[in-house]
Amino acid sequence: MATTNNVTELILLGFSTNPDVQKTISVIFLLMYIAIVLGNGLIVVTIVANKGLTSPMYFFLSYLSFVEICYCSVTAPKLILDSFIERKIISLKGCITQIFFLHFFGGTEIFLLTVMAYDRYVAICKPLHYTIIMNRRACGFLVGTAWGGGLLHSVGQTFLIFQLPFCGPNVLDHYFCDVHPVLKLACSDTFLIGVLIIANGGSISVISFTVLLASYVVILHSLRTQTSEGRCKALSTCASHVTVVGLFFIPCSFVYMRPCVTFPADKIVAVFYTVVTPLLNPIIYSFRNAEVKNAMRRLMGRKVIWGEK
Repeated sequence: MATTNNVTELILLGFSTNPDVQKTISVIFLLMYIAIVLGNGLIVVTIVANKGLTSPMYFFLSYLSFVEICYCSVTAPKLILDSFIERKIISLKGCITQIFFLHFFGGTEIFLLTVMAYDRYVAICKPLHYTIIMNRRACGFLVGTAWGGGLLHSVGQTFLIFQLPFCGPNVLDHYFCDVHPVLKLACSDTFLIGVLIIANGGSISVISFTVLLASYVVILHSLRTQTSEGRCKALSTCASHVTVVGLFFIPCSFVYMRPCVTFPADKIVAVFYTVVTPLLNPIIYSFRNAEVKNAMRRLMGRKVIWGEK
């Protein structure tokens, strides 16, 4: 049976119906978005340009930073532009496209975080075999798997939404398109679709979180045999990763691992995994890392010298 859509565009309510409040929020988002692009972009350029940052950890970090820029770019620019437009609309096709890329980059980030946890496990628990296990081919395969996993997750979510008919209303109480708010606008029984959406997102979250948890349990257990210096270095690296995982997984779990209902707090919670985590990623992972900071200084030094010439 063909899907019938009387709705061709959706109206986004954003954060507030007050134009002044919305513009203030837009300015804050603009500043955060610029910081995200510059901070994560600097990490990517530093790792790619520096021959000293060749370990798998930095290889994965460069991809994570790139994904963070893409992930935030799916939602933030439209929110910023909508603040200067009286009627905040998005076409139905544009809405479904936004859902696709949101879950594509979000799913890829989840898998990358899982891969990075595995990398830390091998580095700390199997140091003598680290270079053999985490060789260039293996790292490329793991990154490709992360991208492929994100794609499969996104295609599944988008396909389920694409099957639904939309015949009104067309007002979306959010600042971007996502599966749960859009599901509420469908004019058919969405129970089965909702269960499948939860199963898709929930299975990825549960499996990834289980792998992450198991990795860090084994890592903490193995640290008992390490020297105090090695223990402190390992704990510092793992603490950074656990912080990012917590900032991303906890809000995502609140939104996606529950029945398909929406709450007023969803907008605020969404800010954490779409904006706050990408914003803090450079600070947590890199600016606390002496090797990355030294590499950034050398890169800036070369730029200054090149500029003087």
